Amino acid sequence: MPLHPGMARPTPALHVAWTSERILNAVAVADDGQRFVSFPYWGGGGSGGPTVAEIDANGQPHAFPDARWNHPDGTRGMLQPFVRVNAIRIGSDGLLWVVDSGDANVGGPPNPANGAPARLLAFDITTGQVVHALSLRAASTPHSYMDDIRFHNDTIFVTDAGDPALVVVNLSTGAQRRVLAHDRSTTDKRPMHAEGRLLTVHGQPARIHADQLEVSPDGRTLYFQPSSGPMWSAPTAALENPVLPAAGLARAVTRFYNTPSSGGTAIDGDGNLYVSDVNRLRILRITPQGRASTLVRDRRLVWADAMWIDSHGVLWIPAVQLNRTATFQPDGISRVQLPVAIYTMDLHLKPVR
Repeated sequence: MPLHPGMARPTPALHVAWTSERILNAVAVADDGQRFVSFPYWGGGGSGGPTVAEIDANGQPHAFPDARWNHPDGTRGMLQPFVRVNAIRIGSDGLLWVVDSGDANVGGPPNPANGAPARLLAFDITTGQVVHALSLRAASTPHSYMDDIRFHNDTIFVTDAGDPALVVVNLSTGAQRRVLAHDRSTTDKRPMHAEGRLLTVHGQPARIHADQLEVSPDGRTLYFQPSSGPMWSAPTAALENPVLPAAGLARAVTRFYNTPSSGGTAIDGDGNLYVSDVNRLRILRITPQGRASTLVRDRRLVWADAMWIDSHGVLWIPAVQLNRTATFQPDGISRVQLPVAIYTMDLHLKPVR
């Protein structure tokens, strides 16, 4: 039946793109179709196989860039194996960027002074060669947990989920600054809920500070939030200005939307944000004007994490069940129901590149 004016278009169905017997937390798809996933060490995802993998045409994961990088051996160095991968992202440069949080303890004792620092690693997706290797030690504190990244020209924005702040890195010079440290916009100040339950660690409310972030298609605005929300926005020009006083930068930050507890986000070429709601098992679409609607709600979307929009306008949604892992269970027993899955929705979105 043809659509008539005023009729709502049906929501495209969720399709299972890939399943895994290990916990994963992110997917990135190159314009040529190469698919990459990351398996974090929390929840046991980093054991029993590679922590960064490319998925071949037959659906099999292969260590990326090679087995050595994915085999921790206790050595520490900028070009030594991954320590604790937390995020992957294909940048506008076509490189696969990896956030390795190093020897970090989220919400626990201070990070070891001589431990592996957080680092940003960028790989050529064809050759596997390292193109960039940046230590974040200079911008880290004893309680830092470097979480995720986004890009704007030569600037890399990094969220610190352990000691609330944003880190601004100039790729050309290597200079890095902590901004909005312990600001209301980067600090988790309210309880997180997932599947109707308060999220706790060792009997205390879980705290995940600055986590998700997105850059608007025109590059003028950075959106960011703690996992518990709300979402805030700030001009990238203000964030990138090294002489702007901290108070002036704080005044430039505005509350964008009262987002729920969230595991991941994405943004399309029209500036619409896609935000997972881990409590109500849905994906919200929020316009640049701050108007929200439910894109999809499905009981399979248990902790939708770092999403991706590919060059064909398909939304990729990893549903990773983070809240069911042993860390967040009062009795320390995992309730994860394997396999976890990556779903897709063919929305014909305009990607950001």
